[in-house]
Amino acid sequence: MKIIRYILFPIVPIYYAITWLRNWLYDVGIKTSKTYDFPLLCVGNLSTGGTGKTPMIEYLIRLLKDEKSIATLSRGYKRKTEGFVLADSQANADTIGDEPFQFYRKFKGIKVAVDANRQHGIAQLRGLDEAPEVILLDDAYQHRKVQASFTILLTAYSNLYYKDIVLPTGNLREPKSGAKRADVVVVTKCDPSISASEKEKIRLKLKLKDEQSLFFSHVDYATEVYSVERSLDLATLPKFTLVTGIANANPLVQFLKEKGLEFDHLEFADHYNFKASDISNLAGKSLIITTEKDYVRLKDYSTLETKLFYLPIEIKLDKAAEFNAVVKASVN
Repeated sequence: MKIIRYILFPIVPIYYAITWLRNWLYDVGIKTSKTYDFPLLCVGNLSTGGTGKTPMIEYLIRLLKDEKSIATLSRGYKRKTEGFVLADSQANADTIGDEPFQFYRKFKGIKVAVDANRQHGIAQLRGLDEAPEVILLDDAYQHRKVQASFTILLTAYSNLYYKDIVLPTGNLREPKSGAKRADVVVVTKCDPSISASEKEKIRLKLKLKDEQSLFFSHVDYATEVYSVERSLDLATLPKFTLVTGIANANPLVQFLKEKGLEFDHLEFADHYNFKASDISNLAGKSLIITTEKDYVRLKDYSTLETKLFYLPIEIKLDKAAEFNAVVKASVN
C-alpha cells in the first residue's frame, strides 16, 4: 500500500490544487455556506482518520447534556441505509453506522441522527417537535456547505498535520492551510507526561492564529473491560485476543503491552464489516477484547456473547476547565 502511495505522488499537486481551490471559493464567497441561528459545533480533522473524533464528541455530550438538549449528526459511514435516519429502539450499526450507534447506546436523552447531506440533516432535526438546542457535527470539517458556529480541529500527536501532505501519498484531506478555519485545535493521543517545552514546540510548528486556542489531550483507558452482563478487571485478564477495526490501533496495543498483558492481535481496517468467516474464527477464541466501536458491530453474534468484552476510553484535556469554558461560551 505504501508503494502504491509513492507511485501516486504525481497526483498530489492535482489533489492539492483542487481542494485548495474549493476552499478558496468558499472563503471568498463564490461558493456559499449556510449559517444558522443556534449553536452548531463541528468536530473534525484534516487527516483521513485516527484523531479521536468519537471520544471528543462523547466528551462534548457529557459536558453539555445536562444544560442543553443535544443532538449528534454524522454521515453514518458504512451504514446500509440512505438519507436521514433518526436513531430509535430499532437502531443498530447497520442502520446508522458504528460510531453513531455507540453514541445512542451510551447516552440517553440525546438525539442521534445520520445524513450525508448535513444541511438536510440539520433541517430534519430542527423540525422535530422537540428540536435540539445544540447540534454536534461529527466529522464535518470539510463539509463547507454548512457553517458551524464553533469548530474543533483534532490532530494526533503521532501524525501532526504540519508533518503531512495531502492524498494520495499523504493522509490529509485538504491542504494544512485549512487549519485556519478552526476555533480550537486539540492535539490528541499525547503521552500523559508530555512536557511544557514539547507543547510549546508543537504550538510554534502549528502556526496558529492569535485567536485560535490550543489544547492537548490523552486517552484515559478504563480499569475494567465490559460485556452486556458483566465486567472483568483489566489488570488480571488471562491471555486474550485483541480485535481492532480502527484507524490506528497502535496506542491501544502499546497500552496493553505496558500493562504486561498477554494477547494476540487481529487487526482489521477501520469500520471493517466482519464476515461470516471472521465470526467463525473468533468463535473459537476463549476471550476477546475489542474497542467500543467494534463491540457494537460484534455484540449481536450469539457465538461471541459470552467471550466478547470492550475496553472503554475517555479523553482527558490538559486545561480542561479552560476548554470547557470556551465550549460552553459557544453555546450560550
